Amino acid sequence: MSAPGAPVPPRRITPLATPTYAPVGSGFPLAEPALVALVRAALEEDRAFDDVTTISTVVSTRHARAALVARTPGTLAGIPLALAAFRLLDTHVEIRVDAEDGTRVARGDTVLHLSGPARGLLSAERVALNFVQRLSGVATLTARYVAAVQGARTVIVDTRKTTPGWRDLEKYAVRCGGGRNHRRDLSDAVLIKDNHIAACDGDVAVAVARARSHVPAGLLIQVECDTVAQVRAAVAAGADALLLDNMGPALLRECVQVAKGHCWTEASGGVTLETVRAIAEAGVDRISIGALTHSAPALDLALDFE
Repeated sequence: MSAPGAPVPPRRITPLATPTYAPVGSGFPLAEPALVALVRAALEEDRAFDDVTTISTVVSTRHARAALVARTPGTLAGIPLALAAFRLLDTHVEIRVDAEDGTRVARGDTVLHLSGPARGLLSAERVALNFVQRLSGVATLTARYVAAVQGARTVIVDTRKTTPGWRDLEKYAVRCGGGRNHRRDLSDAVLIKDNHIAACDGDVAVAVARARSHVPAGLLIQVECDTVAQVRAAVAAGADALLLDNMGPALLRECVQVAKGHCWTEASGGVTLETVRAIAEAGVDRISIGALTHSAPALDLALDFE
């Protein structure tokens, strides 16, 4: 027994049973076991079940009410992960969802209402916010690009420039923002880039022919092109699609005309919110933007206790 007045060693918070988090048919990319494993690992990384500050200052019977609130406008993604963070820590936490993934929120809008054991709310707060702020940032930036090309026939797509281990989540966040996904991984499609062409002695036709002879029928073959000459070579070689790299609107328009009726076109490289409209108006079918996932700022969300 501890001497009177001695510090009481913190006791580990014991998580309870696991409920369901993502609505069926929501398009959320993780099956429930994977979702739970990811969030539990994040809680363990943060030592959320051994939160010495909360355990030593907040009595176990204390209940609280809180709201997850948008500090800035944006588009939401990752709400199932936030729900899992709170409920894995304590399933006595009750949550009312006011805004689902894909919802546009204004400054001051409430996303979640939470009530239950104060310890659970406090200890899960950071992990819940980390998930939803990051993914909502991706969705919000994507929505801005989609809005910038509204009315054009061009589709905004992502790239493989994703956080390791988070690819499916970040590509899901792109969809929440109204964008679409490029190939998920290296087995999804053939994308012959400049280094592949260099390894084929600079011969686009050879690279396309080798790809066509090795991959299953129907698998997309796309060629990255820097010049009109490469575009002509790729079209002649029977490429299904072209990746037009770092081209201005005038050059893009010329390449689109060369490719018309033969293959579809995608612009990429150095795309910004200031330039994306002009690129879309050049007539390309898609614009791929790595910044959607590698440079999206987190959406400012906060948990406010009542």
